[in-house]
Amino acid sequence: MSAPVQHAWSAQARFAIYYAPARASGWWDAGSIWLARDAESDTSLDPRDAPALSQPLAQLTNSPRRYGWHGTLVAPFHLAEHVSVADLLDVSESWAQRQMPFALSVEAATLGDFVALRPATPSGDEQMRALAADALRTFTPLRVLPSKTDIARRLEAPLTERQRELLVEWGYPYVLDEFRFHMTVSNSLDNAADRAAIVEWWHREAQRLGPLKIDGASIFVEPAPGEPFMLWQRLAFTAKEGQENA
Repeated sequence: MSAPVQHAWSAQARFAIYYAPARASGWWDAGSIWLARDAESDTSLDPRDAPALSQPLAQLTNSPRRYGWHGTLVAPFHLAEHVSVADLLDVSESWAQRQMPFALSVEAATLGDFVALRPATPSGDEQMRALAADALRTFTPLRVLPSKTDIARRLEAPLTERQRELLVEWGYPYVLDEFRFHMTVSNSLDNAADRAAIVEWWHREAQRLGPLKIDGASIFVEPAPGEPFMLWQRLAFTAKEGQENA
């Protein structure tokens, strides 16, 4: 396929490998409208069907809005000096062709002080963990790893011994066996009633929409530091039974 158009990105642009529901799906519409932003077209949307909250919904979702409707597989990274955008696209497409689509039941839950969707079963959690681990190993050679100074700074955070080991080895503490797939739908919220209302709203929405179709991933781009992430390229999972990761 021909490469998609590369926009005027800065030299500090970051890339991420995210799961995003198919554009024509109810899941994409539901999450994008909730966050009041379509990350693929980079357009603002009017929220609808929001629960009764202590503040306007838009004020409770500005953090996930910047990242777009997604679930992280590989967290944002800068490309290594020897890696071009074309290299990233080639590796991404080859990786996606080794992945087999599957369905994932999800539930709404409070994770710490924010609300997110997460796998509803241990088997679904393990499927997403395996997918993210494969992505991490595939894309690590393409990314700039944190400096020793960055690692030392991040080690000051309250982490378990295993998370510290992962941070030193991979640059991230929440990968491999510490990875927990989730799709964030709120800021960090102090108001427990707001969290409960959002969980209940998404509980009903998840029942209405049914399982997520994990039939692809996407390359998201942060064009310059602090700018909203954009869905740049979708990557279809096309492997058949017995072909995945062959």
